Amino acid sequence: MVKNPKHLMWECSTKAWKTSNASLAPHVHVCLHVHRFGCTRETGDVFQMRLQPLNRALLTLLVVMVCVLLHSKLWGAPPPHPQTEHKDNSKNDIPVVICASENRMGAAMATINSVHSNTDASLIFFIVTLEGAIQLTRQYIERSALKGIKYKILEFNPKVLSGKVKPDSSRPDLLHPLNFVRFYLPLLDINYNKLIYLDDDVIVQGDIKDLFSIRLQPGHAAAFASDCDLPPTHEMVRSVGMQTTYMGFLDYRKKEVRDLGINPRDCTFNPGVFVADMQEWKKQKITKQLEKWMEENVKQNLYSSSIAGGVATPPMLIVFHNKYTTIDPSWNVRHLGWSPSSSYPSYVLDKANLLHWNGLYKPWKYPSVHLDVWEKWFIPDPTGNFFLLRPDSDS
Repeated sequence: MVKNPKHLMWECSTKAWKTSNASLAPHVHVCLHVHRFGCTRETGDVFQMRLQPLNRALLTLLVVMVCVLLHSKLWGAPPPHPQTEHKDNSKNDIPVVICASENRMGAAMATINSVHSNTDASLIFFIVTLEGAIQLTRQYIERSALKGIKYKILEFNPKVLSGKVKPDSSRPDLLHPLNFVRFYLPLLDINYNKLIYLDDDVIVQGDIKDLFSIRLQPGHAAAFASDCDLPPTHEMVRSVGMQTTYMGFLDYRKKEVRDLGINPRDCTFNPGVFVADMQEWKKQKITKQLEKWMEENVKQNLYSSSIAGGVATPPMLIVFHNKYTTIDPSWNVRHLGWSPSSSYPSYVLDKANLLHWNGLYKPWKYPSVHLDVWEKWFIPDPTGNFFLLRPDSDS
């Protein structure tokens, strides 16, 4: 009688298989080699009592067959998964990729909540985090109003960035490993040809299936929002000195930058929200191209965190220059985090499908603008690790 597979792992013993005939030794060794997959003492006893009168060769054959059979059944079975972490991909699902760092977990959950609450489409969230935050991510979802969402937690190994990121003390938060996940989408366990990537500082007010439905132009691996196609932001952009052209992101004093042939006055785009065609991404080896410009920056200092806020944006700007489809500007109404006091008029906020607090002043901290809009989607951390920073808070 075979016990529960959970208890079969280490129960086979040499004692159960002792025999006076030395010719059985090689076969006994075979069984013991795979004992953790199902050869139990109970199984050995049954063989000893019932099969001893049989021919030794037949006995050996039966022992090996039983071991192989149990091995194949137990070893071939997939490991158990939490019921809410889905392993089966549906062609009807809209895959949404978002990073969740330990110190910004509540931000990622607010983004997920806003996406989930504003659509009737079937979604699957691929939540990328570091090893130390996997359990926290799962607890946040399972113990909150998000427990019904379809999701999969993916671990990102920061070792892949070794030698590719130049240390910079001006904005250390921009050097967090998860900022570079967008470069490595093909390396993640995501079996979809098309996906949406979202930063964790966005709130989605529209139906995400409208963004997903965009048709990328032939040869384009991604679709972004241009930094020059949103008139309502222009006044605020000028008021806080933000950059919307390549001049603000690349150091044109460097020959390597000038040799790119990119006009410094060309409009940039924001890589915090995009739709990706993964087949085209792989075909063009986008990840390899991005890594090349990461490594070039380490050697040549072509851009830094002190220029336009980050080293994750310039490689995307270089690789995708004039090679991306533009998305409706209402799907990335950004710059909400560039000033603690410059706010948008209500009519801009109301018409926006997606609000983006890119910049230093995040809505879970203080000061920041349009806190009420963001807090509408915030879900308190059931573990108590993430909390909002407000003037009346104790922290």
